[in-house]
Amino acid sequence: MRILLFLATNLAVIIVASVTLRLLGFDGYLNEQGLDLNALLVFAAIFGFGGAFVSLLLSKWMAKRSTGTVIIEQPANAQERWLMETVAELAREAKIGMPEVGIFPAKQANAFATGWNKNAALVAVSQGLLNRFTKEEARAVLAHEVGHVANGDMVTLTLIQGVVNTFVIFFARIIGSFVDRAIFKNESGHGMGFFIATIAAELVLGILASIIVMWFSRWREFRADAASAGLVGNSAMVAALNRLRAESEAPDQMPDTMKAFGINMGQRGGLAALFSSHPPLEDRIAALQQGR
Repeated sequence: MRILLFLATNLAVIIVASVTLRLLGFDGYLNEQGLDLNALLVFAAIFGFGGAFVSLLLSKWMAKRSTGTVIIEQPANAQERWLMETVAELAREAKIGMPEVGIFPAKQANAFATGWNKNAALVAVSQGLLNRFTKEEARAVLAHEVGHVANGDMVTLTLIQGVVNTFVIFFARIIGSFVDRAIFKNESGHGMGFFIATIAAELVLGILASIIVMWFSRWREFRADAASAGLVGNSAMVAALNRLRAESEAPDQMPDTMKAFGINMGQRGGLAALFSSHPPLEDRIAALQQGR
């Protein structure tokens, strides 16, 4: 959920920025001969990293709005009190600032953490997870999310996305210039064909480039599992993953459109595996059991 929101926001920012800058005439990398590649690379880097960091800064707001997360200001019952105290304890052990803590109304077992730095994060869990998981299992899930925060995963993701964006913007404009010259026969290479082809290329290249981001996402899940095991113990994290695996086999509990904090619906291969944000649960359990 967190990764998909980040990618969607990032792609939207890049497309909107491209259209707006074109309409306002901010295209100094264009000249009568076509493209000034040095100027284009600088332009691509500025707006590539800019789009990624805007997405990062919006991540908490987007997550709250899209999931309906209610932030706990003062615990209203024993369950909320336990949740606040557990996150506070885990945050101290992980040496990060106390995150905002919230609950979102979903019956599926789900959780996420996001935020622009490790001392200003958000950790949220679904009501379904709190209702069905044992306290040991829920604590392991929370430790996993705190592990993401402590590892600085969102910031690292933003840097990777910034590099990816830079190349997407750069090569999309080279493709746009080629299409305008070769197909629309515009000698300068930056007419209406350039504009249309560039936007189309940004969409396609942006989707393909997400393969790199998804690879990082899968890798960081193993790191967050290891961080959770360090905070709550290996057996607790394995138990939480086994509970998620059991729920994933019950379609009424875990639809494919609402994946849990670390779940993929069974083994996936081919393109589905490349675009998957989480490794299969079996692989994660095996990694913990083997101490990897």
